[in-house]
Amino acid sequence: MKDLNIVPFVSVDNMMKLVLHLGPERVMTEIAGYIEADFRRWELFDKTPRVASHSDVGVIELMPTSDGEMYGFKYVNGHPKNTKEGLQTVTAFGLLAEVDTGYPILLTEMTILTALRTAAMSALAAKYLAPDGATTMAMIGNGAQAEFQALAFKAICGVTHVRLYDIDPAATAKCARNLAGFGLNVTSCRSAEEAMEGAGIITTCTADKQLATILTDNMIGSGVHINAVGGDCPGKTELHRDILLRSSIFVEYPPQTRIEGEIQQLAPDHPVIEFWQVITGATTGRTDARQITLFDSVGFAIEDFSALRYIHDQLKTLPYSQPLDMIADPDDPRDLYGMLLRAKAKAA
Repeated sequence: MKDLNIVPFVSVDNMMKLVLHLGPERVMTEIAGYIEADFRRWELFDKTPRVASHSDVGVIELMPTSDGEMYGFKYVNGHPKNTKEGLQTVTAFGLLAEVDTGYPILLTEMTILTALRTAAMSALAAKYLAPDGATTMAMIGNGAQAEFQALAFKAICGVTHVRLYDIDPAATAKCARNLAGFGLNVTSCRSAEEAMEGAGIITTCTADKQLATILTDNMIGSGVHINAVGGDCPGKTELHRDILLRSSIFVEYPPQTRIEGEIQQLAPDHPVIEFWQVITGATTGRTDARQITLFDSVGFAIEDFSALRYIHDQLKTLPYSQPLDMIADPDDPRDLYGMLLRAKAKAA
């Protein structure tokens, strides 16, 4: 019989072992499959914008959801100033629980897992929205997320050439070095404009917490797909407003994206398309070759739920977790204090 008070815990070390055992491209492809399956049953899920606590230096958020059978949440922060202090900009952990009992069934690190699911989501959107035959991607912003994005687009969308640019040349050098040996043609560029030459897909993934203009309107020609990843909180954007006005905009959950995404620059009633409707066939994604498609990615709780569900399933056959004595389990559920007394007697 399963010991319900023992919860499998996936540490950073075990998450790395799991990812390396399966291979990062396989993991991101399979997470994308879980996200796609969950988006097809979108209407079953509880949905709410993430609960955010903002400060002058960053944000701390909770991202909950449930499909009626399982409940999941993620704790995540975003502190761009951390990099200068030798700390991660984003850290996270997550929990999956059974709705029937309320008992948790998984606790896991989600710093690495969030990077994997973010890239998986980006590539999944591009699978539906990018122009046919697009094999070159511009990667503007070469920080912690860049390699995951490049490998996910290679595995899921068939991207063969990645053109890198970052205002910090050391970040570009790091990214190019890490991508060596993965079968991608990698070009390091000296400007965003250079990186975008010949690119059918443009990914922006910068970390500054400000209303920035990483891409200006004159930089965007017709027929491209923009994967805007970096704008993910109020007051933080990457694209000039005029680009949005020329684009067909696809979002995860409008009530959250209008607060946090690129579309916070637009009127509250500006039309956007919910991406789950593209997956289900309720609406169309790309409709013609000259269309500019924009995936305004901010990250949504259902994607984290999918990633948690994926890890939970992998642990059925893989040994990359450790038991965590997390739930009090008295002999009599009404006698929690008696459990303390018995523990005292045993220690005496």
